[in-house]
Amino acid sequence: MAWSVGFSLLAAFLFAAAAALQYRAARRAVHGVSDASAAHGLIRRLVRDPVWLTGWGVNLGGFCAQAVALHFGSTAVVQPLLVTQLVFTIVLGTIGTGRPPARLDLLGGIAVSAGLAVLFTVPGAIPPQGEPSRPRILLAGLVAAPIVVVLSRAAWLRKGPVRAALLGVCAGLCFAATAVLIKLTTADLVDRGVAATAVDWPGYALAGSTLLGLVIEQRAFAAGSLPAAMTAMTMTNPIASYLVAAFAFQTLPPRTAAAFTALSFSVLLLTAGVALLSRSAHASREGDTVPEPS
Repeated sequence: MAWSVGFSLLAAFLFAAAAALQYRAARRAVHGVSDASAAHGLIRRLVRDPVWLTGWGVNLGGFCAQAVALHFGSTAVVQPLLVTQLVFTIVLGTIGTGRPPARLDLLGGIAVSAGLAVLFTVPGAIPPQGEPSRPRILLAGLVAAPIVVVLSRAAWLRKGPVRAALLGVCAGLCFAATAVLIKLTTADLVDRGVAATAVDWPGYALAGSTLLGLVIEQRAFAAGSLPAAMTAMTMTNPIASYLVAAFAFQTLPPRTAAAFTALSFSVLLLTAGVALLSRSAHASREGDTVPEPS
């Protein structure tokens, strides 16, 4: 458990650092504009941006840390810890500004920390890890795919924070799928070797879900609202991962009143904390101020 928690927090920090870098690059690539036409050719411009490429490298480090965490623990343990990504995003955003974190940021960070403390200290609040069912994982993917398509389409009919939030939900669903597929792929590598993994479908599905999630994430950043995009991704990812863990990994829900109460209270604290952090004054200012392209 300790290894899983440690690498999960490391992954959250790296993902936060990558998000800060890639958000700046995406906003600069669209010249601060938030309409749909500005996103045309976005990825082509980003891959030539050193700041975005640095963010990509940091993101890759986050995926490696997440893979190690998922090898030692279940998605029901690792993915809730990634909620701290939003806390790290706010903290990193204050570096170099000369301003301390705002009161709402501090309250949000305390609420998130308290929620995770409750989740990890009450016995039974975190369900035990179960064995994966590949047919159920495929079924979950078939359910999630049309949701991503519909929400992505709806995003282009909106603008600003609404578009960023819808695309953030889509990216969160993709990253939840990535977490499940990382677990299957690492299990393949450890138990069956490289050759068997190379001819099995989870590795290729992992590449697809990760690439799609990253592309959608950049479009969410380009929409102009970092708080909206990050909040949607941060909340969608652990919720979807928990549901998949319960459905496809045959994970049992809390079986005692104390565990169920702790889980419910933890969800409330995490939701309240993320809601407060999403209103970060610093993050809002970052969305309004974009460096001119060089």
